[in-house]
Amino acid sequence: MIVKEISAAGTSIWLDDLSRAKLTDTGPHGLPYRITHDGVVGVTTNPSIFNAAISQGAEYAGTIVEMRDKSAAEIVTVLTTDDVRSACDLFTNVFTISNGIDGRVSIEVDPRSARNSESTISEGKALWKLVDRPNLMIKVPATLECLPAITELISRGISVNVTLIFSVERYVQVFDAFMQGLENRLALGEEISDVTSVASFFVSRIDTAIDALLKKSESTYAKELLGKAAIANAILAYEAFEEIAQTERWRNLQRKGARIQRPLWASTGVKDPAYEDTRYVLDLIAANTVNTMPQATLDAVIDHGSFKGDTITSHFATAHSIFARLGEIGVSVKEVTDFLEIDGVAKFSAAWMDLLQNVEKARTA
Repeated sequence: MIVKEISAAGTSIWLDDLSRAKLTDTGPHGLPYRITHDGVVGVTTNPSIFNAAISQGAEYAGTIVEMRDKSAAEIVTVLTTDDVRSACDLFTNVFTISNGIDGRVSIEVDPRSARNSESTISEGKALWKLVDRPNLMIKVPATLECLPAITELISRGISVNVTLIFSVERYVQVFDAFMQGLENRLALGEEISDVTSVASFFVSRIDTAIDALLKKSESTYAKELLGKAAIANAILAYEAFEEIAQTERWRNLQRKGARIQRPLWASTGVKDPAYEDTRYVLDLIAANTVNTMPQATLDAVIDHGSFKGDTITSHFATAHSIFARLGEIGVSVKEVTDFLEIDGVAKFSAAWMDLLQNVEKARTA
């Protein structure tokens, strides 16, 4: 089975989806089945996922009615943390067997705090305490303003999923914030072996944005670069990951029990129908990585995916060449990734506001 081959190659399969219906569904689309049959060893969530689940799911109506005297924000907190806690419990066995590497479930802080480190820290601590599960991960945006939040939460023993990473430069800063958190925790005399982190590096949105620029380019070989930027970007992030893992700073932390912050490939659903629907999974396989994918992408991988082994570590030179060619024809990857971070925060904030408004309507109906 292809999911076993992917997992054996070092890429953990997580599902980028969660709802109360999936938690209780014992059929092939339910989370219990995905865990036992499809090799899913973790779950990620975001405001858009919760907005779709709660706004469209009848399973939440009763709880909303029962809590009608509470604010929409309070109700949303209860609904989301209840689902995440239940998912954590479903993954208890995976968490135990993998010695805490997998079996992880992520919940995101309010995206409106993406430029406010103190608010992010406060909410991250509150969510950690409220869910009260060792296999929880708090999702923190990788904005410059929130890099200190990553460090602080890690130093307090809170596992973190750093989200909305689009550039290699920011990825390196995220890894540095993670290591600083571990160092601070050691300075407090605390254990670091039970603190884990992943760095969610977004993939498909890069191709969507850069392909649009390439299609407008007058360069004769712009078309040759279509659909190549996103995977190249992720491969270069993995190259940086390997380089950091060889530094004395990291090795010193590792000797004291630290676990590596794994790159997590996110936004792996293909946006362009002209592209193979499994490309952001099967072309990004390497040791010590995670791929979180929507249900449709996981189904596509299982149905017709062709395992090609490690598809990252022998392609560093090619990735550098692709980026050099993009620069030669005037495509600024930095401008694209800067925009995508701003746009990503805005989209998650809008989804969060939609969720609050939908719950408010249901609460007062």
